[in-house]
Amino acid sequence: MFQAPDYSEEAVSMKLSEVLADIGVDTRMVLKRRRSMLLLQSIFMQCSRLCFIKKHITCPYMMGSQAEGTTTLGLNSDTDNIYCLDMYHVIQDWSDWQPGVINLLMIQDRSVSPGYCRLQLLRHDSPLPMRYYKCKSKNSPCTIYRRDRYGRVLLKNSLICHNVMYRGPHERPERHGPAFTLECNLCEHDNVIALPCTTWPLQARQWLHQQSVGQWPTDEIKQYCCSSGCLLVGVGRHGSENEDLEWRISTSLAERCLMNNLNITQIRCYVLMKMIIKTFINPLFTDVISSYMCKTVLFHCIENTQSIIWQEKNLIVCLSLCIHDLYTNILNENCPHFFIPGNNLMRGKITPEVKPFILEILQRIINSNVVALLGIKCDDLGTRLQLKFNNISICPFRTCEDISVKLLHLIAIQLSRESTSFSYWTWGPIQALKQNISDIVSLQCHGLDKTARNLLAPRVCSRLGSVLASRNIQQYNTISAEALNWISLGLNTNVASSKLKLASMLYCTRQFGRAEIVLCDIERHYDLNIVEPFCPHHVYRLTRRQAFKAVCDQNIEEALQNATANCVQFWPCEVYCFPKELRQEMFRSTEEDKAFRTIRDSWMDHVEVDSLTFLYFLQYKIYSHLNKQEDTRLALSKLTRTIEQEPNLAHRETALNLLGQCMEQEHRPINALQYYSLSLNIRRRNNAAKIHICRLLSRLVNNQY
Repeated sequence: MFQAPDYSEEAVSMKLSEVLADIGVDTRMVLKRRRSMLLLQSIFMQCSRLCFIKKHITCPYMMGSQAEGTTTLGLNSDTDNIYCLDMYHVIQDWSDWQPGVINLLMIQDRSVSPGYCRLQLLRHDSPLPMRYYKCKSKNSPCTIYRRDRYGRVLLKNSLICHNVMYRGPHERPERHGPAFTLECNLCEHDNVIALPCTTWPLQARQWLHQQSVGQWPTDEIKQYCCSSGCLLVGVGRHGSENEDLEWRISTSLAERCLMNNLNITQIRCYVLMKMIIKTFINPLFTDVISSYMCKTVLFHCIENTQSIIWQEKNLIVCLSLCIHDLYTNILNENCPHFFIPGNNLMRGKITPEVKPFILEILQRIINSNVVALLGIKCDDLGTRLQLKFNNISICPFRTCEDISVKLLHLIAIQLSRESTSFSYWTWGPIQALKQNISDIVSLQCHGLDKTARNLLAPRVCSRLGSVLASRNIQQYNTISAEALNWISLGLNTNVASSKLKLASMLYCTRQFGRAEIVLCDIERHYDLNIVEPFCPHHVYRLTRRQAFKAVCDQNIEEALQNATANCVQFWPCEVYCFPKELRQEMFRSTEEDKAFRTIRDSWMDHVEVDSLTFLYFLQYKIYSHLNKQEDTRLALSKLTRTIEQEPNLAHRETALNLLGQCMEQEHRPINALQYYSLSLNIRRRNNAAKIHICRLLSRLVNNQY
């Protein structure tokens, strides 16, 4: 299979391995992806421990290809987050019953399909079945439990509602099956609510004792899988008589363990299988062959072959084995679950009309030589492979550095979301907020948990300091030592944004000299050849700053601190911390405009401005007050050039609104009107430019210039 003229299978395998390494499927990048996903998981955990709204939800398990490191930029895999509701105690044996909690017994008899179960409610005072359940609300029917024909009180899988996943204002994920899909700037997040069971499923016990040809998985891996237990997802088998009472048994934790113990050749086989399916099958038959089926086929193939085969020089042979097994499964319309063989993953997926066409496609791939791989456009794999055969450099293609940049953006977005979520849910009396922040700072943790805390805590401290400063400025026109102390704890979260907030506060208290010093320090550290602007609400173009890519590729946490400049964000409660020119941004939306907002527009009730834009605007205002005319003109020139030339400004319309007000201060109303009009061209709705245009026209009509 896949033999090119003048090339042996071994030679083609080595070339193919080089290509896959170029697009990020190598040991270093796989481990980097996994570490980044675990860091995202830790960031959520550090925040969720302190948010009372999440007290019944344990931290998410990051699953899927992103967490496994088995994806590429071209595959664009989503992120699967599994949240566990720990308010329920799920058991498989009566001896595991516990008093005082909600005990649910897994029913796995012949009335339930393999891979599924039902959950029977037990009494909280004794290990006996609950025979009667009364709704607490007299005005609404009971929708959580239902009695079956045997009198058992069973938990319905419709228990899981989207309100559980409600994270903050404007966030309403859509449900698709058991998952709640939440769009992100870089990928989609599939959030799944599950009930945890600490014991290994009865239906999978036989797997623990069976022997494999390749002695894989090892006894140690099996023991770990067994100790990980299982998860119950709220979805029944399609077409089942009691579909609403069935729960799917998920072995995701055990599968993650198996994936983490694969070698790089096995991982590359899995990635190639997904590319083949995406290239040749999905365009014609969507959602027939899933990546989960490919993973299952890979597990069975590894289990049934000698481990010595899975080497880099045998990549083509290994891929051939996997494709052959996939073909056989489709032919028999049976892809047995790796842990629960009775659960056929292909049941009802392949219709008689579709089956012959899929088999024909796979047969052509099996019979072909390397031309089959040359036809893969995902990540330009085919083109890259062709160039490799001809010993041509592939510099124009995306590299592993681009993956590092994407991982940095994912972590930065998560930090922004969680720090905002923490502040939103814990907001209340300042003293209570201080206590919550003190709790997160004093948490005893190690490893990635400590890294997550060190990334999250300064951002929350900076927010608290800004709120305190706003109250100080309102009441006393000064900034208290306490507020400055909290602000100082968050100054180094990134290159500019926190320091810019400090400079803005100093400007609002007319401490122009101190503000100038802060701005000079920011500009000295803001290397335009390295620092990349960042906003969690903006979809960025691929960065052109090669130095930024290099920093990301070396250390993501260091890049977050020294090579990114977050947008400066002010909440309404921080209104006295920023110049009056920005206040109209909080009132950008009419009631009609709000109807056109989406989940990505949650920032519109706040003030957000790009760091570089705000830096030059503050310089312009401060130098104007200090009567430094040359510096004032230079700052205005830099502001104009940034708006025109920086490709990754997230809030260009806000920058134009600021530039327009600078032009008004320069007594150039026509130029100001032009910039406001440009702002409206970028964002027709939810734009404060309308307010500025009305005000400017009013002044022109009344000869106030």
